Amino acid sequence: MKNSKLFIAILISLVLGVFLGAVVHYYFPSFQEDFSKNIKLLGTIFIRMVQMIIAPLVFSTLVVGIAKMGDLKMVGRVGGKAMAWFLTASLISLLLGLVLVNTLKPGLNTDISLSELDGASDLLEKTHAFSLEEFIKHLVPKSLFEALATNEILQIVIFSIIFGVALASLGKKGKPIIKMLDTLSHVILKMVTYIMWVAPLGVLGSVASAVAKHGFGIFSLYANYLIAFTIGIVALWLILLLVGYLFLGKRLFVLLQRIKNPLLIAFSTTSSEAVFPKLVEELERFGCQNKIVSFTLPLGYSFNLDGSMMYMTFASVFIAQVYGIEMTLGEQLTMLLVLMLTSKGVAGVPRASLIVIVATCAMFGIPPEGIALILPIDHFCDMARSMTNVLGNSLATAVIDKWEIKTELNE
Repeated sequence: MKNSKLFIAILISLVLGVFLGAVVHYYFPSFQEDFSKNIKLLGTIFIRMVQMIIAPLVFSTLVVGIAKMGDLKMVGRVGGKAMAWFLTASLISLLLGLVLVNTLKPGLNTDISLSELDGASDLLEKTHAFSLEEFIKHLVPKSLFEALATNEILQIVIFSIIFGVALASLGKKGKPIIKMLDTLSHVILKMVTYIMWVAPLGVLGSVASAVAKHGFGIFSLYANYLIAFTIGIVALWLILLLVGYLFLGKRLFVLLQRIKNPLLIAFSTTSSEAVFPKLVEELERFGCQNKIVSFTLPLGYSFNLDGSMMYMTFASVFIAQVYGIEMTLGEQLTMLLVLMLTSKGVAGVPRASLIVIVATCAMFGIPPEGIALILPIDHFCDMARSMTNVLGNSLATAVIDKWEIKTELNE
């Protein structure tokens, strides 16, 4: 009942946000900038409230999950299954984006200009963050407290895995710490319940801000781009749901019912990170083991961003098409492989998908400032990307949990 009330409240906020944003954009144009800036604070407050509990939640649940697994062999087995799923899903998503952008060719028929180069300048300056050296530095934390303070999920995961394995090896001596961290995780999940009731305000602020700033005219300007991208997202959802049904059967529909709130919040706020704590709670309610959820989900947030993967190949080739640059099949497949590697360090980096696209364009002779072509519409594409990332990670966790239960029964 509470879930349904929250879902309805978020839907109402979504509609109200669109209405308020449209009124300001079309009837009070002089207030557009101030209104957009100020009402967006509602979304910022909600996301910051969620961000403050992500680090302790990831650390406590992951350490407890690994300690409960009990041995390195099981950690390796679950981790191996998770990475196999993530790499396969990433490859399919990247390939889908490549096929669609070559088939529909939205860049050849879109009448847009480089009008927002200033907005792209900060992205152009951040491309260095995706070199191999920077990725390795980003992977291993030099300080746990720095990683916790900056919500570096991947770094927290690395530390938690080592800490959890060491804690499990202590046997009885480690049990008081395991019990304490288990209690901590339950307290934080209780906080999630309270914070989620702020979500409708966050949704209202995020949506009203975007519509007030851009209006509806942007959809007609980018019609070809949005239609092609929407076809891609729908196709990716069909693939993910089909694979999910093959493994979960009719339980898939129970899972979708459980994660409807996280999906809607991710869509409205353009932040899959904002729903991480709620997703942990809902997957456990669905029936997934705590030790599997706490291990697989943080990994998924670092390595399994299906919506973002599809967008990277799609947007990179789109920019090339607008500039009239012909890319051979070999070049496009090389780009796909490059994106497979460079995209794995994007978790927790603001506008990371765009930064990766800039770096990739520069590598393949496509003007990197072309990122300005897609900046005006990126917020709306990010809504679909974020929701797809949440779906992909939910399915991955549920399927890996089922595999692990079968493995344990066979043993």
